[in-house]
Amino acid sequence: MALHFERSEYQDRRQQLIELLKQKELDGILIFRQESMYYLTGYDTFGYCFFQCLYLSCDGSYALLTRAPDRLQAQITSTIEDIRVWVDQAGHNPVNDLVKMLDDFGCRGKKLGVELHAYGLTAHLWNSLRPTLSDYCTLEDVSDLVNQQRVIKSPAEIEYVERAAQLADDALDEAIRVTAPGVFDGEILAAMHGAIYRGGGDDPANEFILGSGENAMLCRYQSARRHLSEQDQLTLEFAGVYHHYHAAMMRTVVIGEPNAQQVAMHRACVEAQEACESVIEPGATVGEVFDTHAEVMDAHGFKNMRMNACGYSLGTTYAPTWMDWPMFYTGNPVVIEANMVYFVHMILFDSDQSLAMTLGETVRVTENGCQKLSRHSLDMIIV
Repeated sequence: MALHFERSEYQDRRQQLIELLKQKELDGILIFRQESMYYLTGYDTFGYCFFQCLYLSCDGSYALLTRAPDRLQAQITSTIEDIRVWVDQAGHNPVNDLVKMLDDFGCRGKKLGVELHAYGLTAHLWNSLRPTLSDYCTLEDVSDLVNQQRVIKSPAEIEYVERAAQLADDALDEAIRVTAPGVFDGEILAAMHGAIYRGGGDDPANEFILGSGENAMLCRYQSARRHLSEQDQLTLEFAGVYHHYHAAMMRTVVIGEPNAQQVAMHRACVEAQEACESVIEPGATVGEVFDTHAEVMDAHGFKNMRMNACGYSLGTTYAPTWMDWPMFYTGNPVVIEANMVYFVHMILFDSDQSLAMTLGETVRVTENGCQKLSRHSLDMIIV
């Protein structure tokens, strides 16, 4: 079997979730998030784009309802032994198969939690589920229950995050090696991915962000490609990935000589990055980290160039995003705890001069502060 953790770790995770369900006086949970399924059982698939559901009872029993292509996927990659298959055919509604499965667990009339915030549970699917299940049992939205459990990493998970961070460093090394005037920026992207794959890494949960010229000011993937100019800028936001655990990084590389504005923007990014990391410790709140970022950026006169968030938790995530809960924004009351993992990023875009400057790295929260996981410095990268 292709399990990434010891069976005992999966058992401990499920038991922790069961205790949380009992505290809420729930009899079980309907799990639709792929991250939750992977975390609790090892089940590894992109089949969540179709209807599937993992049911976990408070007595510890569990079963998966999925499609035929994922039967062996679940059998080989997970601890799940009870795997039910719904059949693709005209007029067939898998909700009926789910009810039959729940009947086998004696769920009629029970109170069940449900993960409504799941990419696989579209509004269309939920609209077909809700009428049937509302007459069948009592449902309570517990979308964040497993998320809140996943945010504290075990020692085994920390090892995977640290390996992912090493792969991210390798990818940045490759980007620096390849980047030069005249280089096609697709070559840089290919070199970065190649470093991760050669190191045993995985596909990221979302596309790497790579933009040069004016596109260096974009925070999202875009498909335009170009050759770098003699004087240029290249923004990279990417992640090393190992067994679906992500460690993200962000840099803006200057091609040629940086101008005074880029130097000033980089200075602010470094100061804000270091200030935020000094705040990250057990007992602080996530909102305090953002407020520290904003205070530094605003003091440098860059209030109108900064973002309204400066990072987020990282862990084991699936497409469409590697961003995990919680996020650094003002007023966020989530209390930071040891063995949380965060991506802290500084982003400044000067749209008047078409200049970008970014900086970001992944940190692990320790007992009395945080530890950066990258071997790279925060110095401006100039090629």
